[in-house]
Amino acid sequence: MQLDWANFTPWTSLAGGLLIGAGIALFALLNGRIAGISGIVGGLLRPSKGETAWRIVFLAGLVGAPLVWRLFATLPEARVDAGYPLLVLAGLLVGVGTRYGSGCTSGHGICGLSRRSPRSIMATAAFMATGFITVWLLRHAFS
Repeated sequence: MQLDWANFTPWTSLAGGLLIGAGIALFALLNGRIAGISGIVGGLLRPSKGETAWRIVFLAGLVGAPLVWRLFATLPEARVDAGYPLLVLAGLLVGVGTRYGSGCTSGHGICGLSRRSPRSIMATAAFMATGFITVWLLRHAFS
């Protein structure tokens, strides 16, 4: 992946962060739930009565937001420098990690940290450290 730093938009990024924060706060206040994506998707795989509709609407919003944004502005170019086998492997590893960690980056990193959850603090520290080490290895040790 390559970022276009010449067109970095800090105000749009700040607005997005504020919207995410407001969204998870409202979600927790109004529904009493954590807005962790793996938990929401997992609930669709094991549906309970009265739990399916809001999960589908939530996920539709995640998919639909960039489509709405495209009506008003140009989406940044997304370029992935990996083949399908590597992407499938990466997706499977993320899925396994979210099961072992009892949540995903959105659940722990955004919702859990804002609640000062010790488990989320440790999980976030672990996946951030793993990300830093992986990038360093790929860019310096194996290049």
